[in-house]
Amino acid sequence: MTVDVPSWAAEAAGELPRPLLFATVSGAHLYGFASVDSDLDLRAAHLLPATEVVGLRTGPDTLQHTGVRDGVELDVVSHDLLKFARLLNSRNGYVLEQVLSPLVVVTTPVHAELVSLAPRLVTRHHAHHYLGFAATQERLYAQTGKLKPALYTLRVLLTGSHLMRTGRLETDLGELGKSLAYVPDLIVAKREAEHGPMPPGTAERLAVDVPRLRADLEEARNASTLPDQPDPAAVDALHNLVVRTRLA
Repeated sequence: MTVDVPSWAAEAAGELPRPLLFATVSGAHLYGFASVDSDLDLRAAHLLPATEVVGLRTGPDTLQHTGVRDGVELDVVSHDLLKFARLLNSRNGYVLEQVLSPLVVVTTPVHAELVSLAPRLVTRHHAHHYLGFAATQERLYAQTGKLKPALYTLRVLLTGSHLMRTGRLETDLGELGKSLAYVPDLIVAKREAEHGPMPPGTAERLAVDVPRLRADLEEARNASTLPDQPDPAAVDALHNLVVRTRLA
């Protein structure tokens, strides 16, 4: 995946009022179909000091900053390490994609440990996340007929199936959608305009492919060799990482 991340992305992430453990690019840039006017979505984890965790006055476990920089709309969201670890230790595909995003703008040794632990926390139940996310996007596409939710529906279903079959995370629709001849045209249309029109003939193909891809994800989940629960040793290591980092 080749993505032009603005040189100021790390500085923008660093404007959050707590020290960051990592920040990565998410959204359309990560999924391979960012348009010329796409938002830049940065996702991060920060660290609250112990004094903002154990007392009566606790610090923010989620921080968000929005704005515009160099004509680009910016959305930065960060979770405290404890909240992020709890989400990572669930079937939450959002945080899994954030920590494993190859588009890294801020990193630390704690981030490296999270990256190494994340694959051992993946279970077959992550399929529920992708099925649910796809259902939301499919409803949005049915209501609007727009290109963006159609792309998200395809990307989510294909990511989920790939994860269930291989245990590896792939989020780039250009890679995932190689078996669908019309996907490159959809990506080109999206890159040209964030809310551009649907290429002719696509709706008919989606009407056939989306139910098939949903059934494929369900089948991949049922046949997956992924475990039902995260690796207990990885959960212990994640717990120790949170404690060690906080106390340090």
